[in-house]
Amino acid sequence: MIENVHRKIKAFYERHSIKVNIILILISILLPYIINSNYIVGILCRVLMYSVLAGSLNIINGYSGQFNIGHAGFFCIGAYTEAVLATRYGWNFWLLLLIAGIFTSLVGFLISLPTLRLRGIYLAIVTLGFSEIIRIIALNWTSVTGGPMGVKGIPSPIFLGIRISGSSRYYYIFLALAILFIFITNRVITSRIGRAWISIREDELAAKSLGVESSFYKSINFMYGAFWAGVMGAAYAPYYKFIASDMFTLDEGFNILSMVIIGGQGTLVGPFVGSLIVNIITEVFRFAAQYRMVVYAILIITMMWLRPQGLVGAYDSILAGNRARRKLKRKPVKVGDK
Repeated sequence: MIENVHRKIKAFYERHSIKVNIILILISILLPYIINSNYIVGILCRVLMYSVLAGSLNIINGYSGQFNIGHAGFFCIGAYTEAVLATRYGWNFWLLLLIAGIFTSLVGFLISLPTLRLRGIYLAIVTLGFSEIIRIIALNWTSVTGGPMGVKGIPSPIFLGIRISGSSRYYYIFLALAILFIFITNRVITSRIGRAWISIREDELAAKSLGVESSFYKSINFMYGAFWAGVMGAAYAPYYKFIASDMFTLDEGFNILSMVIIGGQGTLVGPFVGSLIVNIITEVFRFAAQYRMVVYAILIITMMWLRPQGLVGAYDSILAGNRARRKLKRKPVKVGDK
């Protein structure tokens, strides 16, 4: 049933993609005016922020088939880059978005070099260790990061002479970044680079035999995913006006990973759906925060058992697993079918 609904929605979107996109953007722009509640708008801000974070992780895990579970480390680098340069040197927020993204992508390139021959759980362990190393550096490099006290008083961005503070105004920064991420990523995925990533995910040996330089494209993949994590880290810091190392723990990395798995790996929309669901669960179970991760675990296990390709993933996707594909092959052919 879910698959039939998925196919109908996909077919409808393909026929009316331009109109649907315009309507969705208009609704998104008007939401803060329609919803007269700072609490709900604050939730929407987190949904948009985590959508891009999950989307940037999906670029690595879903499109190239690599297994990164330390994405919180890239998020941390972007946040501290913006916070330190803004508070100490007064650098412009809009410039820092780009600088934080570029710096984080360079770190992503350095991390990708020793891991090019690693796959699966081995790569996951390395990225997990990287995330913890970054957090520990942020915790102990007191002269730069403030140590356990973190960075306080991060200035709010200014646009056309207007200081952007509060959820209702900051919402549009997250929305603009989310739209920009979807637009650019869609172009990249449909380009030669995106096709190379997907070919590596499907069969790396076959891709190499066809002339795809897997090491080069896997490094580019890591850099691109890290870039957007750094950009969102830079946008995150002035929104909360304070950051500390305990905001980028392993729990944060698994939180982002759960959004990708639930929404659907290898899809543009999947991380946005996953972010919406996980953030709703976070708010519903806020009274029992210590058990929230248990709910995530149960949901992920259920998804991996019933729909491993995620809510948005296609039924015949390689991420759907062998069982789904065998079922599709056994589907009886009706008389008159071509």
